[in-house]
Amino acid sequence: MGRTGYRNLPDASYTRGMFTLRIERSFSAAHAIEIRGTREPLHGHDWGVVAEVAGPALDPDGMLVDFHAVEASLDRILGRFHNRNLNDTSPFDRVNPTAELVARHVADALAPELPAGVRLRAVSVREAPGCTATFAPPGGAP
Repeated sequence: MGRTGYRNLPDASYTRGMFTLRIERSFSAAHAIEIRGTREPLHGHDWGVVAEVAGPALDPDGMLVDFHAVEASLDRILGRFHNRNLNDTSPFDRVNPTAELVARHVADALAPELPAGVRLRAVSVREAPGCTATFAPPGGAP
């Protein structure tokens, strides 16, 4: 049986500060990046994506943003790439599909979907264990 009445926080300052959430998703995709004019062979990865969002205040439910809403946005953004060759999928049919540029693309697509008062701090993309690229948008949360 669920409980209600959790809105009785000690005081308003309890919901203020800088709150940061990390939302993790994954997808599988292949790519072949070009390095100094030479294209490497096509190969696949199980990519990991972490979005960090931040804001200075919680809503009346004690949340910065619903985790599930951000997960749904990330799933929609990443779903276009799942089990695909990134080189054949926009924008990577025109842009080298490096982990850095995948992180940039995800950040650019996710930021406008966040609610007012919530800023995208960074998006990290793990291409392989020990190999992660992070993009922090200009003007993102501190």
